Amino acid sequence: MTVSLPRTAALGVLAALALSACGAAPDNASTTADGKNAATATSAADFGGMDKLVAAAKKEGTLNAIALPRDWANYGALIDGFQKKYGIKISVENPDGSSQDEINAVTSRKGQTRAPDVLDLGSSFALSAAQQGLLAPYKVASYGDIPTGQKDPQARWYNDYGGYISIGCDAKRVKTCPTTFADLLKPQYKGQVALNGNPTKSGSAFGGVYAASLASGGSFDDIQPGLDFFAKIKKNGNYTPVESTPATVEKGETPISIDWDYLNAGYADEFKSKGVDWKVSVPSDGQFSQYYSQAVNKGAPHPAAARLWQEYLYSTEGQNLWLKGYARPALMTAMEKAGTLDKTAAAKLPKVSGTPSFPTEAQQAKAKTVLGQGWAKAVSG
Repeated sequence: MTVSLPRTAALGVLAALALSACGAAPDNASTTADGKNAATATSAADFGGMDKLVAAAKKEGTLNAIALPRDWANYGALIDGFQKKYGIKISVENPDGSSQDEINAVTSRKGQTRAPDVLDLGSSFALSAAQQGLLAPYKVASYGDIPTGQKDPQARWYNDYGGYISIGCDAKRVKTCPTTFADLLKPQYKGQVALNGNPTKSGSAFGGVYAASLASGGSFDDIQPGLDFFAKIKKNGNYTPVESTPATVEKGETPISIDWDYLNAGYADEFKSKGVDWKVSVPSDGQFSQYYSQAVNKGAPHPAAARLWQEYLYSTEGQNLWLKGYARPALMTAMEKAGTLDKTAAAKLPKVSGTPSFPTEAQQAKAKTVLGQGWAKAVSG
């Protein structure tokens, strides 16, 4: 969204991150009477329990977040819920920013009070941040229930919510909505097919290219067919470089948008009152599922609030709020077994058949390299 968006534009603009003086954040609010520091706590128990973590977080009073649009997977409700429950102000900078923008903010503001406390990253970007030593290990209370393949063994990041790549379509502007990647090659879609961001910077667009690869004979080990697919629809005039947002959809600039199903499904609800008939389908020929990961900045200026935010997101309340935003929470299976899952919200998820599989760390790293080297060339001209 705008130049480097992995997330859709926020319709309700969040408060900009308050710019405070540069320099290291004071740590007295984050330290208990017996000398335990939130900045080094690897769990709530390690800090002395949830009550002490809550008290320290309230004393800090603020959480610096970045790239969290209110209309992305129900983030608005999550932000409001956390603030109401704990009385801690969440300041969100650059709500339409990309995963790479988040990493850049961490590295460029190291030691500053305006550095991000927490990160929401596309899976491949979380791996990269961990490899750079930017993330603090921290196990939320429900860490053990997160599937093994969806968390870092060192607890530097873990998946939180996710979905499938889908095709959203304005049925009032497009006579016959495409439902597969093969459909997107048809000449009737000239200048109408968009991505939600740049795949070298955006997790959603990255997933879009991966899905196109799977639909074109590629695999998790080979994303090149996805690049070739976009080069093809660029050449035949179907691809538009305009990065889709709710605003571009309403204006008719991006009537077909390749994006996560939870975003497209959310837009379908949002657009009804605006006269847009938004149809959503998960393409059977390119079924790609992925999660976004949560992490704590190793140099978080508000380390207790950062860890409390993680606890909230992985609580029953937080996970069900993702579900109400059409996203599939990482703890969905565990909550289903425990009887704590919101069944009404779960029933509204876009229908998908089969069991999803995910690329490994090595496969994602390889795909990012291939994209970095070839994306600009694929869609240039």
